[in-house]
Amino acid sequence: MNRFLRSACAAVMLTATPAATFVLSRPALAQPADPAVTQVQGFYDALLAAMKSGGTAKSRYEKLKPAVEKAFDLPAMTATAVGPAWSSLPDADKKALTDAFSRMTIANYAKNFDSFGGEKFTVEPASIARGTDHFVKSTMKTSNETIAFNYRTHQVGSDWKITDVYLAGNISQMAQKRSDFAATLASGGPAGLAKRINALSDQMLS
Repeated sequence: MNRFLRSACAAVMLTATPAATFVLSRPALAQPADPAVTQVQGFYDALLAAMKSGGTAKSRYEKLKPAVEKAFDLPAMTATAVGPAWSSLPDADKKALTDAFSRMTIANYAKNFDSFGGEKFTVEPASIARGTDHFVKSTMKTSNETIAFNYRTHQVGSDWKITDVYLAGNISQMAQKRSDFAATLASGGPAGLAKRINALSDQMLS
């Protein structure tokens, strides 16, 4: 798992544009029971439980699916990953892409967080407001390194949901996804992109 985290961060740093970076400052005052923080902490609790359960990628997928769907705004993330073309797509293509992206997101966690070796997730107790978004800072500590994960969240009804993950603290995962998907979307259209995303999920779950 640690090898995956290092390679994932390196890949993002190599391909992300300057617009994909985000630097957070600390909040002046902590606020108790911050709902954005609670959402991230709940996801980490489910992720740790799945890591400790071991099993196969498919079994962890089933355990993580409800937690990912609860914590992440997967339709909004799909729209961001697809980019400007999203607004003109038919509803059927939007659904196919959202379903594929959701499956890939869950499969990614199920595949790469595959066992527990004493890892500890720490979430700062107050989120940082930037306009209508709140940013949650966290770290994962392993036996030999500490890795920053920051989460962008926004309000959906009464919940706060994750819309982006900043690897190494400030590199946008969604910017990376949009870069990865652009060529396939241009050459194969939404159907081709959905097919490619599902193929990636199949590989992770095999």
